Amino acid sequence: MVNFGFTISVTRAVEYDKNDKGCAEYVALRVPSSSACIGCGGCSATCTAGNLTEFNIRKIQMLMKRGENQLYKEQLHKCMLCGKCLTVCPRGVDTRGMILAMIEYMREK
Repeated sequence: MVNFGFTISVTRAVEYDKNDKGCAEYVALRVPSSSACIGCGGCSATCTAGNLTEFNIRKIQMLMKRGENQLYKEQLHKCMLCGKCLTVCPRGVDTRGMILAMIEYMREK
C-alpha cells in the first residue's frame, strides 16, 4: 500500500430529522434577518475572536440550523460581541443578535 501522506476520514452522517432544531426556530423568531444568510464567510473572515480562538460564527450558524446544539454550545461564550461581523455582512444579518438569541435559548433550556 502506498502512503500518500494523508488518510481518508470516515464520513459524518447528520441525522437531520432527529436533531433538535428548537434553537434555530427560536433565533428565526427573534432575529428574522438570520434566514438571509448565504454563508459567504465574511463574518468569519473579520471576526476578532475567530482570529484569536477556534470561534467560527459561520460554522456555529450552520450547526444551529442543523440542530447540532451540543457541537456549538461551548463556542458561544467566545464571541466578543464587537459587531465587526455586522459591518461586513452583505445581507444585513444581525449576527450579534443571533449570538445573543442562541445564548438566551441555551440559558432557558
